[in-house]
Amino acid sequence: MQRWVRLDEREFPEAKNSPLKYTSALTHDAILVIAEAFRYLRRQRVDVSRRGSAGDCLANPAVPWSQGIDIERALKMVQVPGMTGNIQFDTYGRRTNYTIDVYEMRPGGPRKAGYWNEYERFVPAIDSTVSNDTSSVENRTIVVTTILEAPYVMRKQSPDQKEGNEKYEGYCVDLAYEIAKHVGIKYVLSIVPDGKYGAKDPETKMWNGMVGELVYGRADIAVAPLTITLVREEVIDFSKPFMSLGISIMIKKPQKSKPGVFSFLDPLAYEIWMCIVFAYIGVSVVLFLVSRFSPYEWHLEDNQEEPRDPQNPPDPPNEFGIFNSLWFSLGAFMQQGCDISPRSLSGRIVGGVWWFFTLIIISSYTANLAAFLTVERMVSPIESAEDLAKQTEIAYGTLDSGSTKEFFRRSKIAVYEKMWSYMKSAEPSVFAKTTADGVARVRKSKGKFAFLLESTMNEYIEQRKPCDTMKVGGNLDSKGYGVATPKGSALRWVE
Repeated sequence: MQRWVRLDEREFPEAKNSPLKYTSALTHDAILVIAEAFRYLRRQRVDVSRRGSAGDCLANPAVPWSQGIDIERALKMVQVPGMTGNIQFDTYGRRTNYTIDVYEMRPGGPRKAGYWNEYERFVPAIDSTVSNDTSSVENRTIVVTTILEAPYVMRKQSPDQKEGNEKYEGYCVDLAYEIAKHVGIKYVLSIVPDGKYGAKDPETKMWNGMVGELVYGRADIAVAPLTITLVREEVIDFSKPFMSLGISIMIKKPQKSKPGVFSFLDPLAYEIWMCIVFAYIGVSVVLFLVSRFSPYEWHLEDNQEEPRDPQNPPDPPNEFGIFNSLWFSLGAFMQQGCDISPRSLSGRIVGGVWWFFTLIIISSYTANLAAFLTVERMVSPIESAEDLAKQTEIAYGTLDSGSTKEFFRRSKIAVYEKMWSYMKSAEPSVFAKTTADGVARVRKSKGKFAFLLESTMNEYIEQRKPCDTMKVGGNLDSKGYGVATPKGSALRWVE
């Protein structure tokens, strides 16, 4: 470029006033590469000018030129600085180790947005005009990018047509007002056009949403529910968190279950009821056997009306047959009396153990029965992320292009990896364009969809009419919202 500027105007008129075109620069570099390659061949004493048998251009198959291999090898070995940057080739003859400056069109003309190379991909530029001196922002109107998300930023439901910042209300609107009042600057709220928080496209490496507005210089500061993440901190600066939160699970609030016909069984688990039945049968059988082997349970009834035959005395009866044993055990369990009772010591021990057992069971059952019959319970099918991961009946998803989606994509925890594998392959897609879309899907799914979002938003929606959603389980992580600025911005150092 310096040689271009120093050209003699008498020999090259208008050279200094004519901008250098990229085609001219590429042509210059191409000639430079060829010249450097032939210089190398000359130093290696490779004679490419000797005449030989000329090949037939129409030969099939084609016959390569014998000196062509030497020239190709020399071209690939060239490494020289050119007008378009470093010139170097790989083994396939493709250019490598070069950098491209990226510019964007602004109202005041083109502005350098960053640079691109094959290793770092796109790297946004840091505006060298900004410094820690806040005077650069005090004399102009600051563009504050934000996103429509209740209760942080909402349009006013007013019959009067508001203009400018008066059109909006919410937590972040008030926060932006207090920041501007404290610093003493003018600002204008700008809703992000694509309605996204900010994520990096894996193919183009470009940022979208509010992060993209800051990275590419279309906004000066972001005051919104923007989560502080490590990936975002690589391209923008964050303030200290103004709100702490975490990822939570939102489901549709299940219908309250009223007492049914068999609700009297609810105070005890079904396993306990089965054990009671087996214990009842077992005690009755043991009492029957004990009564059979004990002589005290066999006795004659005194009957004066019938004469006794000394030659054929009647068999002594036993009151504790199998049916009477079952009846005695049932009466004891129901806390009722019985017209028979064991007479033998072994029978009374069995009966006493059974009475003590039924006393404990009936007391526990009675204490819990009133609460189970009077309280309407809500049975939730999901209680944690583990419950979501191990089932397939209930679909679940996150906000598209946000920190929650990025959390699952980068997580190395087995449960979250399993959830991410499901979400990215689910059909139809489980990613919502906006939080409102995700909440609407939860409400319309009849309990078949769970939405993963920040806990603050989850709790806010749960307490708003129609109050048909609920937060289940604890938070999956811990993070915070912060005010964001471009890298090196003077607003970053405002106190």
